[in-house]
Amino acid sequence: MSSLLDSLKEQITPDVIRGLASSLGESGDSVQKGLLGGATAMLATLASKAQEPGFLSQIMNLISSFTTRGASAMGAAAGGGSSTIAGSSQAGTSLLNMLFGNNITGIQSKIAELSGIRASSAGSILASAAPMVLGTLASKVSSQGLTASGLGNLLTSELQSLRSFLPSGLSIPGLSSVTARASQITDEARTIGTPKWLWPAVLAVLLIAALLWFANRNTSTVNNAVNTAANSASNAASQASSAASNAASSLGAFVKASIPGGIDLNIPENGMESKLLVFIRDPNAQPSRETWFEFDRLNFDTGGDHLQLTSQEQLENIAKILRAYPNVHARVGGYTDSQGDPTANLKLSQDRANVVMAQLVSLGVDSSRLDAKGYGADHPVGDNSTIDGRQANRRIALRVTQK
Repeated sequence: MSSLLDSLKEQITPDVIRGLASSLGESGDSVQKGLLGGATAMLATLASKAQEPGFLSQIMNLISSFTTRGASAMGAAAGGGSSTIAGSSQAGTSLLNMLFGNNITGIQSKIAELSGIRASSAGSILASAAPMVLGTLASKVSSQGLTASGLGNLLTSELQSLRSFLPSGLSIPGLSSVTARASQITDEARTIGTPKWLWPAVLAVLLIAALLWFANRNTSTVNNAVNTAANSASNAASQASSAASNAASSLGAFVKASIPGGIDLNIPENGMESKLLVFIRDPNAQPSRETWFEFDRLNFDTGGDHLQLTSQEQLENIAKILRAYPNVHARVGGYTDSQGDPTANLKLSQDRANVVMAQLVSLGVDSSRLDAKGYGADHPVGDNSTIDGRQANRRIALRVTQK
Protein backbone atom coordinates (compact mmCIF):
# COMPACT_ATOMS: atom_id res chain seq x y z
CA MET A 1 0.00 0.00 0.00
CA SER A 2 1.50 3.31 -1.05
CA SER A 3 2.04 6.13 1.43
CA LEU A 4 0.21 9.45 1.18
CA LEU A 5 3.33 11.22 -0.08
CA ASP A 6 4.05 8.40 -2.52
CA SER A 7 0.50 8.63 -3.92
CA LEU A 8 0.65 12.41 -4.15
CA LYS A 9 4.02 12.38 -5.89
CA GLU A 10 2.52 10.32 -8.70
CA GLN A 11 0.31 13.32 -9.52
CA ILE A 12 3.33 15.60 -9.97
CA THR A 13 4.00 14.38 -13.48
CA PRO A 14 6.34 15.95 -16.07
CA ASP A 15 3.29 17.36 -17.87
CA VAL A 16 2.09 19.01 -14.66
CA ILE A 17 5.51 20.51 -14.03
CA ARG A 18 5.93 21.75 -17.61
CA GLY A 19 2.47 23.31 -17.61
CA LEU A 20 3.02 25.24 -14.40
CA ALA A 21 6.58 26.20 -15.35
CA SER A 22 5.36 27.64 -18.65
CA SER A 23 2.43 29.46 -17.01
CA LEU A 24 4.50 30.95 -14.20
CA GLY A 25 7.74 31.57 -16.06
CA GLU A 26 9.76 29.46 -13.63
CA SER A 27 12.15 26.58 -14.18
CA GLY A 28 10.79 23.04 -14.11
CA ASP A 29 13.13 22.01 -11.27
CA SER A 30 12.00 24.93 -9.11
CA VAL A 31 8.33 24.19 -9.76
CA GLN A 32 8.84 20.53 -8.84
CA LYS A 33 10.57 21.49 -5.59
CA GLY A 34 7.82 23.97 -4.78
CA LEU A 35 5.03 21.46 -5.42
CA LEU A 36 6.65 18.69 -3.41
CA GLY A 37 7.72 20.99 -0.58
CA GLY A 38 4.29 22.62 -0.33
CA ALA A 39 2.44 19.31 -0.50
CA THR A 40 4.69 17.80 2.18
CA ALA A 41 4.06 20.79 4.44
CA MET A 42 0.29 20.38 3.98
CA LEU A 43 0.30 16.65 4.71
CA ALA A 44 2.55 17.13 7.77
CA THR A 45 0.23 19.83 9.09
CA LEU A 46 -2.80 17.61 8.48
CA ALA A 47 -1.10 14.79 10.37
CA SER A 48 -0.15 17.08 13.26
CA LYS A 49 -3.76 18.27 13.58
CA ALA A 50 -5.33 14.82 13.20
CA GLN A 51 -6.15 14.50 16.90
CA GLU A 52 -7.73 17.94 17.26
CA PRO A 53 -11.48 17.67 18.09
CA GLY A 54 -13.66 18.45 15.09
CA PHE A 55 -10.77 19.02 12.69
CA LEU A 56 -11.10 15.73 10.82
CA SER A 57 -14.84 16.24 10.44
CA GLN A 58 -14.10 19.51 8.63
CA ILE A 59 -11.56 17.75 6.42
CA MET A 60 -14.03 14.95 5.62
CA ASN A 61 -16.64 17.55 4.66
CA LEU A 62 -14.11 19.28 2.43
CA ILE A 63 -13.21 15.95 0.81
CA SER A 64 -16.91 15.24 0.23
CA SER A 65 -17.30 18.57 -1.52
CA PHE A 66 -14.29 17.80 -3.69
CA THR A 67 -16.45 16.60 -6.59
CA THR A 68 -15.54 15.25 -10.00
CA ARG A 69 -15.74 18.80 -11.26
CA GLY A 70 -13.17 19.88 -8.70
CA ALA A 71 -10.82 17.03 -9.61
CA SER A 72 -11.11 17.89 -13.30
CA ALA A 73 -10.37 21.52 -12.60
CA MET A 74 -7.33 20.42 -10.64
CA GLY A 75 -5.95 18.60 -13.65
CA ALA A 76 -6.61 21.57 -15.89
CA ALA A 77 -4.89 23.91 -13.46
CA ALA A 78 -1.80 21.73 -13.48
CA GLY A 79 -1.59 22.29 -17.22
CA GLY A 80 -1.41 26.05 -16.77
CA GLY A 81 -3.59 29.06 -17.42
CA SER A 82 -4.76 31.62 -14.85
CA SER A 83 -8.46 30.83 -15.23
CA THR A 84 -8.02 27.11 -14.62
CA ILE A 85 -5.70 27.76 -11.70
CA ALA A 86 -8.34 30.01 -10.17
CA GLY A 87 -11.05 27.41 -10.77
CA SER A 88 -9.08 24.57 -9.23
CA SER A 89 -7.97 26.50 -6.19
CA GLN A 90 -11.40 27.08 -4.64
CA ALA A 91 -11.32 23.85 -2.64
CA GLY A 92 -7.57 24.21 -2.25
CA THR A 93 -7.96 27.69 -0.79
CA SER A 94 -10.32 26.32 1.85
CA LEU A 95 -7.77 23.64 2.73
CA LEU A 96 -4.90 26.14 2.91
CA ASN A 97 -6.89 28.44 5.19
CA MET A 98 -7.80 25.54 7.47
CA LEU A 99 -4.19 24.41 7.69
CA PHE A 100 -2.20 27.63 7.81
CA GLY A 101 -4.62 30.49 8.50
CA ASN A 102 -2.77 33.78 8.88
CA ASN A 103 0.54 31.97 8.47
CA ILE A 104 -0.05 31.30 4.76
CA THR A 105 2.08 34.28 3.67
CA GLY A 106 5.01 32.96 5.66
CA ILE A 107 4.57 29.51 4.14
CA GLN A 108 4.56 31.01 0.63
CA SER A 109 7.69 33.04 1.37
CA LYS A 110 9.55 30.02 2.68
CA ILE A 111 8.52 27.84 -0.26
CA ALA A 112 9.68 30.63 -2.60
CA GLU A 113 13.00 30.91 -0.77
CA LEU A 114 13.72 27.19 -0.68
CA SER A 115 12.60 26.56 -4.27
CA GLY A 116 14.22 29.61 -5.84
CA ILE A 117 10.98 31.05 -7.24
CA ARG A 118 9.09 34.32 -6.90
CA ALA A 119 6.69 34.72 -3.97
CA SER A 120 3.78 35.19 -6.39
CA SER A 121 4.67 31.91 -8.10
CA ALA A 122 4.82 30.16 -4.72
CA GLY A 123 1.22 31.21 -4.09
CA SER A 124 0.09 29.72 -7.39
CA ILE A 125 2.06 26.54 -6.76
CA LEU A 126 0.49 26.10 -3.32
CA ALA A 127 -2.95 26.73 -4.87
CA SER A 128 -2.22 23.94 -7.36
CA ALA A 129 -0.73 21.56 -4.79
CA ALA A 130 -3.66 21.88 -2.38
CA PRO A 131 -6.22 20.20 -4.70
CA MET A 132 -3.66 17.46 -5.31
CA VAL A 133 -3.52 16.86 -1.55
CA LEU A 134 -7.33 16.77 -1.40
CA GLY A 135 -7.43 14.40 -4.35
CA THR A 136 -4.95 12.07 -2.63
CA LEU A 137 -6.97 12.09 0.58
CA ALA A 138 -10.22 11.53 -1.32
CA SER A 139 -8.68 8.54 -3.10
CA LYS A 140 -7.51 6.99 0.18
CA VAL A 141 -10.88 7.57 1.86
CA SER A 142 -12.71 6.02 -1.08
CA SER A 143 -10.43 3.04 -1.73
CA GLN A 144 -10.06 2.09 1.95
CA GLY A 145 -13.55 3.08 3.11
CA LEU A 146 -12.11 5.38 5.77
CA THR A 147 -14.14 7.21 8.37
CA ALA A 148 -12.89 10.41 10.00
CA SER A 149 -11.27 8.28 12.69
CA GLY A 150 -9.66 6.00 10.11
CA LEU A 151 -8.27 8.96 8.20
CA GLY A 152 -6.88 10.32 11.46
CA ASN A 153 -5.14 7.03 12.18
CA LEU A 154 -3.65 6.98 8.68
CA LEU A 155 -2.35 10.53 9.00
CA THR A 156 -0.93 9.91 12.46
CA SER A 157 0.86 6.74 11.33
CA GLU A 158 2.66 8.68 8.59
CA LEU A 159 3.54 11.77 10.65
CA GLN A 160 7.11 10.63 11.38
CA SER A 161 7.78 9.87 7.73
CA LEU A 162 6.31 13.20 6.59
CA ARG A 163 8.33 15.04 9.21
CA SER A 164 11.53 13.48 7.84
CA PHE A 165 10.87 14.96 4.40
CA LEU A 166 9.64 18.35 5.62
CA PRO A 167 11.65 21.31 4.23
CA SER A 168 13.55 22.96 7.06
CA GLY A 169 12.55 26.41 8.21
CA LEU A 170 8.83 25.95 7.65
CA SER A 171 6.75 26.91 10.69
CA ILE A 172 4.19 24.11 10.92
CA PRO A 173 1.38 24.36 13.48
CA GLY A 174 1.44 21.43 15.88
CA LEU A 175 5.10 20.68 15.30
CA SER A 176 6.50 23.35 17.59
CA SER A 177 8.00 20.72 19.89
CA VAL A 178 9.87 19.13 17.02
CA THR A 179 12.37 20.93 14.81
CA ALA A 180 11.71 20.27 11.13
CA ARG A 181 15.32 19.59 10.28
CA ALA A 182 15.06 17.00 7.52
CA SER A 183 15.93 19.02 4.46
CA GLN A 184 16.30 22.20 2.56
CA ILE A 185 14.97 21.85 -0.97
CA THR A 186 18.28 22.07 -2.81
CA ASP A 187 19.85 20.79 -5.99
CA GLU A 188 20.42 17.05 -5.68
CA ALA A 189 23.79 17.21 -7.37
CA ARG A 190 24.97 19.90 -4.97
CA THR A 191 23.97 18.02 -1.83
CA ILE A 192 25.43 14.74 -3.06
CA GLY A 193 28.82 16.29 -3.60
CA THR A 194 29.19 18.59 -0.58
CA PRO A 195 31.62 16.90 1.81
CA LYS A 196 31.51 17.71 5.50
CA TRP A 197 35.16 18.85 5.44
CA LEU A 198 34.27 21.90 3.32
CA TRP A 199 33.13 24.44 5.89
CA PRO A 200 35.60 23.45 8.60
CA ALA A 201 38.35 23.95 6.00
CA VAL A 202 37.03 27.38 5.09
CA LEU A 203 36.77 28.38 8.76
CA ALA A 204 40.33 27.23 9.34
CA VAL A 205 41.59 29.47 6.55
CA LEU A 206 39.62 32.41 7.91
CA LEU A 207 41.14 31.78 11.35
CA ILE A 208 44.61 31.94 9.83
CA ALA A 209 43.70 35.25 8.25
CA ALA A 210 42.58 36.59 11.62
CA LEU A 211 45.83 35.48 13.29
CA LEU A 212 47.84 37.22 10.62
CA TRP A 213 45.90 40.39 11.26
CA PHE A 214 46.64 40.32 14.99
CA ALA A 215 50.29 39.49 14.38
CA ASN A 216 51.05 42.16 11.82
CA ARG A 217 48.27 44.79 11.93
CA ASN A 218 49.22 45.45 8.31
CA THR A 219 46.58 46.32 5.72
CA SER A 220 48.39 44.55 2.93
CA THR A 221 48.76 41.40 5.02
CA VAL A 222 45.10 41.45 5.95
CA ASN A 223 44.03 41.84 2.33
CA ASN A 224 46.26 39.00 1.23
CA ALA A 225 44.96 36.76 3.99
CA VAL A 226 41.34 37.53 3.18
CA ASN A 227 41.99 36.91 -0.52
CA THR A 228 43.61 33.60 0.36
CA ALA A 229 40.58 32.62 2.42
CA ALA A 230 38.19 33.57 -0.36
CA ASN A 231 40.19 31.67 -2.97
CA SER A 232 40.35 28.60 -0.74
CA ALA A 233 36.61 28.71 -0.19
CA SER A 234 36.01 29.07 -3.93
CA ASN A 235 38.34 26.17 -4.72
CA ALA A 236 36.68 23.98 -2.11
CA ALA A 237 33.24 24.77 -3.49
CA SER A 238 34.47 24.02 -7.03
CA GLN A 239 35.80 20.67 -5.88
CA ALA A 240 32.46 19.87 -4.27
CA SER A 241 30.56 20.85 -7.41
CA SER A 242 32.89 18.76 -9.57
CA ALA A 243 32.43 15.77 -7.28
CA ALA A 244 28.67 16.18 -7.55
CA SER A 245 28.78 16.26 -11.35
CA ASN A 246 31.02 13.21 -11.49
CA ALA A 247 28.76 11.30 -9.10
CA ALA A 248 25.65 12.11 -11.13
CA SER A 249 27.25 11.28 -14.50
CA SER A 250 28.57 7.91 -13.26
CA LEU A 251 25.00 6.74 -12.71
CA GLY A 252 24.24 6.89 -16.43
CA ALA A 253 20.97 7.66 -18.16
CA PHE A 254 17.63 6.97 -16.51
CA VAL A 255 15.88 3.92 -17.96
CA LYS A 256 12.54 2.18 -17.51
CA ALA A 257 12.51 -1.02 -15.44
CA SER A 258 9.37 -3.12 -15.01
CA ILE A 259 8.84 -5.09 -11.81
CA PRO A 260 6.06 -7.44 -10.63
CA GLY A 261 2.75 -5.76 -9.91
CA GLY A 262 2.67 -3.81 -13.15
CA ILE A 263 5.03 -1.17 -11.77
CA ASP A 264 7.48 0.74 -13.97
CA LEU A 265 10.49 2.34 -12.31
CA ASN A 266 12.53 5.22 -13.72
CA ILE A 267 16.04 4.42 -12.49
CA PRO A 268 19.67 5.17 -13.51
CA GLU A 269 21.16 2.37 -15.56
CA ASN A 270 24.29 2.18 -13.37
CA GLY A 271 22.57 3.01 -10.09
CA MET A 272 21.85 0.98 -6.98
CA GLU A 273 18.33 0.03 -8.05
CA SER A 274 19.54 -1.53 -11.32
CA LYS A 275 22.27 -3.51 -9.58
CA LEU A 276 19.88 -4.74 -6.89
CA LEU A 277 17.33 -5.88 -9.48
CA VAL A 278 19.98 -7.82 -11.40
CA PHE A 279 21.01 -9.60 -8.19
CA ILE A 280 17.46 -10.42 -7.11
CA ARG A 281 16.51 -11.76 -10.55
CA ASP A 282 19.65 -13.87 -11.01
CA PRO A 283 18.88 -17.40 -9.70
CA ASN A 284 22.61 -18.09 -9.38
CA ALA A 285 23.30 -15.01 -7.23
CA GLN A 286 23.12 -16.00 -3.58
CA PRO A 287 23.18 -13.71 -0.52
CA SER A 288 26.58 -13.28 1.09
CA ARG A 289 28.17 -11.07 3.71
CA GLU A 290 30.36 -9.48 1.05
CA THR A 291 27.64 -8.40 -1.39
CA TRP A 292 26.36 -4.91 -0.58
CA PHE A 293 24.50 -2.35 -2.68
CA GLU A 294 25.33 1.26 -1.84
CA PHE A 295 22.67 3.97 -1.95
CA ASP A 296 23.90 6.58 -4.43
CA ARG A 297 21.23 9.28 -4.05
CA LEU A 298 20.73 9.23 -0.29
CA ASN A 299 21.62 12.40 1.63
CA PHE A 300 21.62 13.37 5.31
CA ASP A 301 22.15 16.67 7.05
CA THR A 302 25.87 16.98 7.80
CA GLY A 303 26.71 15.21 11.03
CA GLY A 304 23.09 14.18 11.66
CA ASP A 305 20.54 11.49 10.92
CA HIS A 306 17.91 13.66 9.22
CA LEU A 307 17.22 12.63 5.62
CA GLN A 308 17.14 15.34 2.99
CA LEU A 309 14.23 15.62 0.58
CA THR A 310 16.43 14.55 -2.34
CA SER A 311 16.59 11.06 -0.80
CA GLN A 312 12.90 10.36 -1.31
CA GLU A 313 13.07 9.12 -4.91
CA GLN A 314 15.61 6.38 -4.24
CA LEU A 315 13.95 5.29 -1.00
CA GLU A 316 10.64 4.92 -2.81
CA ASN A 317 12.29 2.93 -5.61
CA ILE A 318 13.93 0.53 -3.17
CA ALA A 319 10.66 0.12 -1.25
CA LYS A 320 8.81 -0.69 -4.48
CA ILE A 321 11.45 -3.28 -5.40
CA LEU A 322 11.27 -4.94 -1.99
CA ARG A 323 7.46 -4.96 -2.08
CA ALA A 324 7.56 -6.53 -5.56
CA TYR A 325 9.82 -9.35 -4.33
CA PRO A 326 8.29 -10.33 -0.96
CA ASN A 327 10.70 -13.21 -0.36
CA VAL A 328 13.66 -10.83 -0.20
CA HIS A 329 14.98 -9.90 3.25
CA ALA A 330 17.68 -7.28 3.70
CA ARG A 331 19.96 -5.49 6.15
CA VAL A 332 20.56 -1.72 6.05
CA GLY A 333 24.14 -0.90 6.99
CA GLY A 334 25.43 2.50 8.09
CA TYR A 335 29.08 3.60 7.84
CA THR A 336 31.24 6.64 8.63
CA ASP A 337 34.81 7.69 7.97
CA SER A 338 37.48 7.33 10.67
CA GLN A 339 37.59 10.99 11.73
CA GLY A 340 36.22 11.99 15.10
CA ASP A 341 35.24 9.93 18.14
CA PRO A 342 34.74 6.23 17.30
CA THR A 343 31.84 5.89 19.74
CA ALA A 344 30.05 8.89 18.25
CA ASN A 345 30.69 7.58 14.74
CA LEU A 346 29.24 4.18 15.62
CA LYS A 347 26.12 5.81 17.06
CA LEU A 348 25.69 8.06 14.01
CA SER A 349 26.01 5.09 11.65
CA GLN A 350 23.41 3.14 13.65
CA ASP A 351 21.04 6.13 13.82
CA ARG A 352 21.24 6.66 10.07
CA ALA A 353 20.69 2.97 9.34
CA ASN A 354 17.66 3.02 11.65
CA VAL A 355 16.20 6.04 9.90
CA VAL A 356 16.55 4.45 6.46
CA MET A 357 14.95 1.21 7.66
CA ALA A 358 12.10 3.19 9.26
CA GLN A 359 11.51 5.02 5.98
CA LEU A 360 11.34 1.74 4.04
CA VAL A 361 8.86 0.38 6.57
CA SER A 362 6.75 3.55 6.29
CA LEU A 363 6.73 2.98 2.52
CA GLY A 364 5.13 -0.44 2.91
CA VAL A 365 7.98 -2.90 3.47
CA ASP A 366 7.21 -5.38 6.28
CA SER A 367 9.53 -4.66 9.20
CA SER A 368 10.07 -8.40 9.74
CA ARG A 369 12.01 -8.47 6.47
CA LEU A 370 14.50 -5.78 7.50
CA ASP A 371 17.11 -5.05 10.12
CA ALA A 372 19.57 -2.18 10.55
CA LYS A 373 23.15 -2.14 11.84
CA GLY A 374 25.72 0.60 12.23
CA TYR A 375 29.35 -0.29 11.58
CA GLY A 376 30.99 3.07 12.27
CA ALA A 377 34.36 3.32 10.53
CA ASP A 378 34.67 -0.47 10.04
CA HIS A 379 34.88 -1.93 6.53
CA PRO A 380 36.14 1.18 4.69
CA VAL A 381 35.85 1.23 0.91
CA GLY A 382 38.16 4.23 0.51
CA ASP A 383 41.39 5.63 1.93
CA ASN A 384 40.57 7.60 5.08
CA SER A 385 43.72 9.69 4.61
CA THR A 386 42.20 11.32 1.52
CA ILE A 387 39.16 13.55 1.07
CA ASP A 388 37.65 11.35 -1.63
CA GLY A 389 38.26 8.23 0.42
CA ARG A 390 36.52 9.63 3.48
CA GLN A 391 33.60 10.75 1.32
CA ALA A 392 33.26 7.21 -0.04
CA ASN A 393 33.33 5.73 3.45
CA ARG A 394 30.40 7.86 4.63
CA ARG A 395 27.65 5.71 3.15
CA ILE A 396 24.47 3.67 3.61
CA ALA A 397 24.30 0.26 1.95
CA LEU A 398 21.87 -2.64 1.68
CA ARG A 399 22.68 -6.35 1.81
CA VAL A 400 20.25 -9.04 0.71
CA THR A 401 20.10 -11.66 3.47
CA GLN A 402 17.43 -13.88 1.91
CA LYS A 403 15.86 -14.17 -1.54
